[in-house]
Amino acid sequence: MTESVREFVRRHAMDTRPLATPHYRRLLFGQTLSFIGYQLTAVAVSAQVYALTQSSLWVGLLGPVALVPLIVFGLWGGAIADAVDRRKLLLTSSLISWSATLTLLLNAVFLDNVWLLIAAVAVQSTGVAIASPTRNAIIPRLVPAHLVPSANTLNFTLSSLGAVLGPLLGGVVLAGGGYGMAYLIDAVLFSASLYAAVRLPRLEPLGEAAAPGLRAVADGLRYIIASPIVLMSFVVDIIAMAFALPRALYPELTATRFGGSAVAFGWLSASVALGAVIGGVFSGWVGRVRRQGMALIFVIALWGLTVAAAGLASQLWLVVALLAAGGFTDLISAVWRQTILQTYAPDDMRGRLQGVFFVVVAGGPRLGDIRAGATAAAFGLVPAWVGGGLLCALTVLVVGLSVPAFRRYQPR
Repeated sequence: MTESVREFVRRHAMDTRPLATPHYRRLLFGQTLSFIGYQLTAVAVSAQVYALTQSSLWVGLLGPVALVPLIVFGLWGGAIADAVDRRKLLLTSSLISWSATLTLLLNAVFLDNVWLLIAAVAVQSTGVAIASPTRNAIIPRLVPAHLVPSANTLNFTLSSLGAVLGPLLGGVVLAGGGYGMAYLIDAVLFSASLYAAVRLPRLEPLGEAAAPGLRAVADGLRYIIASPIVLMSFVVDIIAMAFALPRALYPELTATRFGGSAVAFGWLSASVALGAVIGGVFSGWVGRVRRQGMALIFVIALWGLTVAAAGLASQLWLVVALLAAGGFTDLISAVWRQTILQTYAPDDMRGRLQGVFFVVVAGGPRLGDIRAGATAAAFGLVPAWVGGGLLCALTVLVVGLSVPAFRRYQPR
């Protein structure tokens, strides 16, 4: 390998230095394996609900059944994470999710009861809503501050890989082994996450712990409103997802532009996640960016422009390539937004901020789905797709640049 090639790899390849920390390494790989299983279960649950009811309405009800616990317990779980030993909370919430997976397994083997299945989905979402902000609040306690962006890049990249592998594995497993086999695989994969939680050190609150009730949640929200930098990290994400996410338009684009091809729909569905995975491999420069506020404004504007361009492309490969490029910008945006929350805020607020982050990440895409579907019904596919991307780029530039503290922000 020539010196120039080595220098390119050193500067641009993914920074893997956080993996030298054993606790972080176990947490990362445990989370990755469990997320693959989570995605596998999501595919199996939808298929099983339809098989039991022969109704797309019942399948659609899985959305609010999962979303309500994600919002409620995402906020409350973040408040708890600021008041107790985060290791114990992560272990407890992981056991809640694992028990739901085991319930799905037993139901698939012995009962085939749709109501029990839906209840298990709600319980699983509760566990995930508590575990996710807790896990993210733990990371700055495990790795040095200058490696937090690299740790977040690894997290988001491997999560994107799980978002690709889980559904693909789901198709294979459901074809060959059925619903029970899918839930069994999820339960086995989830044991890696439990092991990682067990091996963590004690993570008691560093400052004065607030009682984890509504007042603690309200204190967290007041902190966000009073901090322009933190508030804008949420605002720009909502702009990106609510205005530009084209996910709800994939079926119509497939039908009108690519002849209803299932292969085309699969590529469209995987394109953003694939772009995030590929981009993560070449993300070594991300942690060296200092003007993170200005950089966030730029990459979200670029996300909107790539989405708009994809809506105008007529070849499948070009649409996928542009959406994949957008997936890369979305990955970088997520890394910087997460890093701001983990390094700017004090430790006694991290859990609550991660709870809000989790709610925004869960709710933003659903707002995007509503926006895309409604505007497509009113104005047509191309105006909804392209207009949303352009509106995203324009809005984030106007809003982001109008907040001096955010555009000048550099990590301490």
